[in-house]
Amino acid sequence: MKKYEIRFTKEAVKDIRKLSDRETGKLQDILLKQVAQNPRSGKRLVGDLKGFFSIRLSYRDRIVYSIDDEENIIYVHRARTHYGD
Repeated sequence: MKKYEIRFTKEAVKDIRKLSDRETGKLQDILLKQVAQNPRSGKRLVGDLKGFFSIRLSYRDRIVYSIDDEENIIYVHRARTHYGD
């Protein structure tokens, strides 16, 4: 099975800085144990975010990412809620 590298956009880095330590740990767990192992385990998004995937971080927050299969890279675009920031 291919191992994927995880990279963060500037927006995702800003989001992560606003997370609590507990949420940051959970984010790391989800990315390493779930997304990096099976990138398509997230929910496939539609509409404006077609081509992106989403996975729940908490009740409010979601991790939004895209997959580059050519380079084996997962790009994390957002790591917080997109509901009424």
